[in-house]
Amino acid sequence: MIKIKRAYEAPSAGDGKRVLVDRIWPRGVTKEEADIDWWAKDVAPSTELRKWFGHDPAKWPEFRERYRKELKGNQELARIGEMAKSGNLTLVYSAKDEEHNQARVLLELLTA
Repeated sequence: MIKIKRAYEAPSAGDGKRVLVDRIWPRGVTKEEADIDWWAKDVAPSTELRKWFGHDPAKWPEFRERYRKELKGNQELARIGEMAKSGNLTLVYSAKDEEHNQARVLLELLTA
């Protein structure tokens, strides 16, 4: 099972492996608090795409399309897919918007 969770939520036993999918470490969260098994920086949206999007819900459809293009052939995405085969996996992100973020796109791709 793959799920997504904000970095500001406490880890739980059901999370399984926790993968941070942000390019930047979540502000105000220590490594101990985050309990991250792997920081997949290169699966996160490019800095240019992230800044362009700015978590504007009106840009969501285009962001999803652009981000999916960036992920074509991404080795970290392939590794996350392999990790998901061996048990529970939680994609951890720091965005405030729980509906319009990169973890949601990754979840769609990995569960399709």
